[in-house]
Amino acid sequence: MSKSSARIVSMADVAKLAGVSAQTVSRVSNGSDAVKPDTLDKVLAAMKELGYRPNFAARALKRGRFNAIGVIMFNLESTGNLRALEGITNAASDRGYAVTIGMMNWDDEPTLASAVRKMKDMPVDAIIVILEHKPLDFDTFTPPPTIDVTLITTADSATCSTIDSDQYGCSQTIVDYFLDHGHRNVYYVSGPEDSIANGSRERGWRETLEAHGITPPRVIRGDWQAESGYDAGLQLAATPGCTAVYAANDNMANGVMLGVRAAGKRVPEDISVIGVDDSLKSVVPRLNLTTVRLHFSKVGRMAFEQTLDMIEGRRNDITHLLVPGTLIERDSVATLH
Repeated sequence: MSKSSARIVSMADVAKLAGVSAQTVSRVSNGSDAVKPDTLDKVLAAMKELGYRPNFAARALKRGRFNAIGVIMFNLESTGNLRALEGITNAASDRGYAVTIGMMNWDDEPTLASAVRKMKDMPVDAIIVILEHKPLDFDTFTPPPTIDVTLITTADSATCSTIDSDQYGCSQTIVDYFLDHGHRNVYYVSGPEDSIANGSRERGWRETLEAHGITPPRVIRGDWQAESGYDAGLQLAATPGCTAVYAANDNMANGVMLGVRAAGKRVPEDISVIGVDDSLKSVVPRLNLTTVRLHFSKVGRMAFEQTLDMIEGRRNDITHLLVPGTLIERDSVATLH
């Protein structure tokens, strides 16, 4: 018999084989404690023998929720996005929740409203949106009254709780570290201009220099890729007075170091380099790059816990949380005297 023509095993079939009532089978399916251990064993054995699977939708209808979270993403290639997703799925698994992932194509210029509306029609109790860029309706979006929405972003939202790494704070840490080591200015190799994270990092770099009475030099535009970092390294190696470079991620920072060395200069003796994210340690041997580690997985886990609190009614206020990074000192910064 084909799978499509096979009869679906019912609760009554399990009850008959186990010699119990359908109500008892229902209690077992719903995880009730009001079932004797020997009866529980008989019902579970019958379920296994018959290949019975509880009706997920029916259970959700009875409980009032699906025990599932929807996650909307626009990019699966980003290190930060993947680690945040890892944190969400691990936290969800620990709490007995499933995760439904919805991908949106940024080229289609989707709105938050359309992305949430599409996910809301799925069997999910709440939605987490991982944002790299601002959708067109970001400032005007209001979540539907029937479902909670959490955003992973540093951008401020008046209607949704948000959480992300402290992108601005990591720039403060890096600029202060360079200045404490005797450098008189810091050049910045940026990510894409429309990136929310890059915008916060660039603003932190600029405003920290200005707070020290230093005029920020021109920004070298990159695109998160090592090749753009390499090109920036070549440019900066030929820039008089450049001794310190802050690259907006480790991929570009590694490219900067390669470009500087290709131009005949040394790291860190001639030009010091710091990156952000600490994503290369497992793939680049003998990595000597000083960086700020961003705890993406922790952000994802906290986003899930925050969302779960809303589902279970423990909170309904709007919060904006930032997770600080950790400075990882290696050997890419020289102390100037």
